[in-house]
Amino acid sequence: MIKDSTGQDSLRLSKKATVTVVTVATIIGAAILLLSVRGQPKNTSAPRQNTATADSAQSGPVVELSPSQLDSIKVEPVGTYLFPIEKEAVGSIDFDENFSVQVFPPYPGKILHTFVELGDEVHRGQPLYSIDSPDLIQAESALIGAAATYELTTKALARARELYTTSVGVPQKELEQAISDQQTAEGALKAARDAVRVFGKSEAEIDRIVATRKIDPALVVPSPIAGHITSRNAQLGLLVEPGNAPAPYTVADLSIKWMLANVPESESPIFHVGQPVEVKVMAYPGRVFRGRVSKIYAAVDANTHRVTIRSEIADPKNELRPAMLANFAIRVRDPIKATALPAAGVVREADGTMTVWVTTDRHRFVQKVVKTGLRRDGWVQILEGLQPGELVATDGAVFLSNMLEAPPSD
Repeated sequence: MIKDSTGQDSLRLSKKATVTVVTVATIIGAAILLLSVRGQPKNTSAPRQNTATADSAQSGPVVELSPSQLDSIKVEPVGTYLFPIEKEAVGSIDFDENFSVQVFPPYPGKILHTFVELGDEVHRGQPLYSIDSPDLIQAESALIGAAATYELTTKALARARELYTTSVGVPQKELEQAISDQQTAEGALKAARDAVRVFGKSEAEIDRIVATRKIDPALVVPSPIAGHITSRNAQLGLLVEPGNAPAPYTVADLSIKWMLANVPESESPIFHVGQPVEVKVMAYPGRVFRGRVSKIYAAVDANTHRVTIRSEIADPKNELRPAMLANFAIRVRDPIKATALPAAGVVREADGTMTVWVTTDRHRFVQKVVKTGLRRDGWVQILEGLQPGELVATDGAVFLSNMLEAPPSD
């Protein structure tokens, strides 16, 4: 039997076409399946604290809290704070030398008695010590002699006047001489009283010396100002002289202290007399002593290239001690009002960035990176990233950041 070759060829071509069509259909189906898989949403069964939605991807990670977790978070609107513009440095406390007096005797002599001790509070004019002064003895001797001469010339004048008015009479010349002698003696007595008064003797004491004709050799040295005894070198029998250090006593008004600090010469132009100063010392944590800049020294230390600034600090309770180390802040410009957050609401991340947690519903929190500036009294200036009025976590921000690092729950 003869086969038709033409029919066989047609059958083979038909089979090949069928295979080709099936292959193309298979490829198209696989492509459609792949595209459909890619278009489907991802599985969202992961823990919510590690999930960021598409609309928050630009702001940062999102954390959603359960009602029980909200108790550990405090939410407040972003506010403002008045930040002072200050320069800080370290200094030391000292006495106010304008109100610290070394009390020397006005004349040389030996110390007879002391009346106060180191640390005692004294008033102006209160006796500090007394000395046996040869100059005082000489002045009192002259006073006694002048008083005797005045008394004698006064009696002589009275007798001359009496005789001049009687029948016996005395020459006019003798009466005039008696008057001259009495006036000279009166002037000498006034001068002698003034000389004794210079030694600090009162009018009552001078009258007693004149009346008793007894010399009081004790020269009492009083305090020239009110204050406290800050130094004592008075020993009984010690010979003391005016201006010969050390002084027997030093009295200082302790209600005002000096705070001396050195600042870099490059910063010296920004400091001026009268600028407010706040001082803190380790002895009183949390306390602030206030004062003002009183002097900026003209010379620059050649070794350290620093300038000394002196401030007067009010210390009415005498709590500051000389040589105490002190941290001071000088307000160099007017304060600025700026966007700010409590420090607990700002978190420093591991990479050094500063972040906050923002919310609109007090349930879902978005992490945002911010730029910070000044810090003062628990407040942080926000330069970029937040606007006043936005709701942020002001307490518990660290808790929210830690939730990002927590392992996912099963």
